[in-house]
Amino acid sequence: MVSTSLQSVDLKSDLCSPNMNTGEKRGSRSANTLTSLNGRAQEQRAETLKVLLERHQGESQLVILQDFPDPDALSSAWAYQLIAEQYDIQCEILYAGTLSHQENIALVKLTNLPVQRWACQSPKTKEKDLSSYQGCVLIDNQGTTSQLVPILKAAGIPITAIIDHHSLQEGTEAEYTDVRPNTRATATIMTQYLQAGLLEFDNNISEHVNCATALMHGLRSDTNYLRQAQEEDFLAAAYLSRFYDSQLLNTVLQSSRSKQVMDVIESALKNRSVYNNVTIAGVGFLRYDNRDAIPQAADFLVTEDNVHTAVVYGIVHDEDEDLELVVGSLRTTKLTLDPDEFIKEAFGQDTQGRFFGGGRSLAGGFEIPMGFLSGLNENSEYAKLKWSVYDTQIKQKLLRLVNPENSVITSH
Repeated sequence: MVSTSLQSVDLKSDLCSPNMNTGEKRGSRSANTLTSLNGRAQEQRAETLKVLLERHQGESQLVILQDFPDPDALSSAWAYQLIAEQYDIQCEILYAGTLSHQENIALVKLTNLPVQRWACQSPKTKEKDLSSYQGCVLIDNQGTTSQLVPILKAAGIPITAIIDHHSLQEGTEAEYTDVRPNTRATATIMTQYLQAGLLEFDNNISEHVNCATALMHGLRSDTNYLRQAQEEDFLAAAYLSRFYDSQLLNTVLQSSRSKQVMDVIESALKNRSVYNNVTIAGVGFLRYDNRDAIPQAADFLVTEDNVHTAVVYGIVHDEDEDLELVVGSLRTTKLTLDPDEFIKEAFGQDTQGRFFGGGRSLAGGFEIPMGFLSGLNENSEYAKLKWSVYDTQIKQKLLRLVNPENSVITSH
């Protein structure tokens, strides 16, 4: 595996150089030194990725996104595809779930973003000949949030690269790995590759303009409108500002919420309970296509006065595959709360050691398969009873961390 960490850069020796005048602007000098080190690290990563792409020149690859890709994943995958084209590598961008958030749908349609859905249970996917693909690339994920990865592993397709900004997960290895948990967005990582010269954007090429617009949206969405952006994110945004279409981005952002999303937000408001500045809301049963309403409801609830964290969850029914999942989203404004640690501690792991959820800075999510108890919701009394049990269990697992003194919910 190719390492892309900063361990190869001697940070300490640079900061403690005997030539430094300790009486002059020490903070400024240190900041400049760190910026220089980051620049060198970016160049090293870009050179390593370039060597990898040259080694796989002429191949066909699958770029795999999480089942429910967000703007960060979509735009980053597109940037990788355009970079790979420079090395005669043909890529198909795939996801197995659905696009239901109105901004994601608008982004794909308005920019002509080349992404395809491969539903795992559809005959078309099952009959797909995978022998023509020499590798796959995981963008903005590490394989645990995609139903496609086990299929590709079973077909013997190796993982060529992983590029992600979430916490490092064990169990998935690749020829090249660039995982940066301290970076706010994968779009920032991909933009740094562009800045390093792996592809020169051209304002006269509409595909480049549209991709730059998508990257700006991905960067913006994963940094909470740039409010949680770091220096590298602002530098990436400054680079993209030379190419992106501001009117196109504004059109994407103005896409309206559907009635179904508004209904879920209303349900979250009605059912929320607040414990120690954390609001918890169950929204009942949702259709698979409306699951993106859950994070939107969490986004809304976390704006309430005297609330720093919101958790919203519901039971999502996938009619195509006849299965149900408890799906939840966490949003927080509390800098000392780590969503990844919180969700993993709250819900734990499955029998194979895979966590039911995780997160990044200020946001997280979880999915818990219901297995044997899936379906049969035509019986309203049974459905009501099932929701009551899961609603109570999810609350108790959350309250064990949020309000440990009163974490047991008594039944009536």
